Amino acid sequence: MTKNFHNHTIHNHQCHFGWCNHNEPVVRIAPGETIEFHPQDSSGGQLNPNSTLADLAKLDFGKVNPVAGPVYIDGAEPGDAIKVTLLGFTPSGWGWTANIPGFGLLADQFKDPALHIWKYNPDTLAPAMYGPGGRVPLKPFCGTIGLAPAEPGVHSIVPPRRMGGNMDIRDMSAGTVLYLPVEVAGGLFSVGDTHATQGDGEVCGTAIESPCALAAKFDLVKGANLAFPRFTTAGPVSRHFDEKGYEATTGIGPDLMEAARNAVSGMIDLLTARYKMSAVDAYMLCSVCGDLRISEIVDMPNWVVSFYFPRMIFE
Repeated sequence: MTKNFHNHTIHNHQCHFGWCNHNEPVVRIAPGETIEFHPQDSSGGQLNPNSTLADLAKLDFGKVNPVAGPVYIDGAEPGDAIKVTLLGFTPSGWGWTANIPGFGLLADQFKDPALHIWKYNPDTLAPAMYGPGGRVPLKPFCGTIGLAPAEPGVHSIVPPRRMGGNMDIRDMSAGTVLYLPVEVAGGLFSVGDTHATQGDGEVCGTAIESPCALAAKFDLVKGANLAFPRFTTAGPVSRHFDEKGYEATTGIGPDLMEAARNAVSGMIDLLTARYKMSAVDAYMLCSVCGDLRISEIVDMPNWVVSFYFPRMIFE
């Protein structure tokens, strides 16, 4: 990406820590304009390539998940949709994955903190190394992308809402077109929480959290009346993992959340036995490259959740 190509640039100090329809816009744009964003990573700059477990313990959670913006799109009114075309990402070459106590699908099983610092080539995006022999394909994307809510007050960026936000959808990558429902004048768009890659589910609560610049083009769809965000991908979304097939474990029962937990636990057991890694390392690896899928949700009273782990990571 070149700055000369874009109409505007939003820098990493132009961030905020809560959704609010009274946040002052950083910039106002007309539909059709583009912006290059430089958001901070989800730690808000508190972690760096040399961080240790001691730094994780000192995280100030009031400064996590900052988003760059907001952007006011001229003409946007409640009932419209903002069409966001993700043009490209410029990754930094480093990232982090952590098990944060109290956070994640299996928080009751993994109560101790853990941290993995990743290094990767930002130009080639060659698979990033993990432990003895693991190689994780990379696909940069933004985990948090959304608009301000109509509801007054300041709202946490951690949970997603109907206007988007911290959706952690790994397909918010280059070429994807996202449609966000507008609730307030101008939409007030913000973006952040960039990742080098992530599995569907982000099961330990973090992906490869990695600073990345991104460029996006904004258009306006009048009267779209979307209930929730929708998006279109530019092509296949899992080809970078498909090369050698998958190992898959399942969870079966009347509760989808419990079935998801059982499916992930089964994969952690498989990885620790086969590759002699610690359980928490397997858990974090599942978060960055494994996919939770609802396989069946109609054969009452029990539903099936499967966890797919790409064999190419170790083969």
